[in-house]
Amino acid sequence: MAEQDLGLTLAQRLAEAIRDRLIAGELKPGQRLSEAALAASLDVSRNSLREAFRLLTKDGLLRHEPNRGVFVATPSMASIIDIYRVRRMVECTALAQSYPKHPAVSRMREAVELAIEHRNTKNWVGVGSANMAFHAAIVDLADSPRLNAFYAQTAAELRLSFGLLDDPEFLHAPYLDLNLQILALLEEGKPAEAAALLGSYLDRSERTVLAAFARAVDNTG
Repeated sequence: MAEQDLGLTLAQRLAEAIRDRLIAGELKPGQRLSEAALAASLDVSRNSLREAFRLLTKDGLLRHEPNRGVFVATPSMASIIDIYRVRRMVECTALAQSYPKHPAVSRMREAVELAIEHRNTKNWVGVGSANMAFHAAIVDLADSPRLNAFYAQTAAELRLSFGLLDDPEFLHAPYLDLNLQILALLEEGKPAEAAALLGSYLDRSERTVLAAFARAVDNTG
C-alpha cells in the first residue's frame, strides 16, 4: 500500500510538472507527446509517466488515441466559454474583495514588470507566461489553497485556448496596459473598480479566443 501511495504521489507530481509546461505555453493544442523524450527530460520511468498521462487525460488536458499515442487536448467552444465563466467568478470576486496591501499584490506587480521586459524584446510567449502569473496572483488574493489548486487546472486549459491563436502578440499586447491599470486601481484602494475593469477585460479576451477557435474550425473544415 505504501508503494502504491508513493507511486500515486509521484504521478501527481509529474502531472503537475506537465501542467506547468502547459501553463508556460511549452506544449500546444494537438501536439503529440513523445513518451520517451518526456520521460527522459523529467528523469522518470515510462510507467510513472503513463500514470501522470492518465491523470491529465481524466482532467481533460490530454487525450489518448489508440495506436497513435497521447496528444495535448484542443479546447472546445463550450470549454472556452466555461473557462471564462469560471474566471469571472473567481478572479473578479477575489479582486473585488481584496486588500491593497496583500502580499499577492507585489507578485502582480512583478508579473507586470516581467511582461514589460518581455514585450521590449518581442518575446510574446514570455509575455503570455507573465500574464498567467499575474492572474494566478489575483487568485492568491483570496487566500484559499483549494481555490489556487482549482485555478491551476483552469489556467492550463486557458493556455491551451491561447494556443489556438497564431499571433501571440495580437493576443497579449492589448492586455498588458490593462493589467497595469488593474494593478494601479488596486494599489489606490479601489478593488471594486479594479474588478469591474477586469470583468470587461475578460469579456474582450473571451471574444478574441472564441474568434480564433472559429477560424481554426473553418480552416480544418
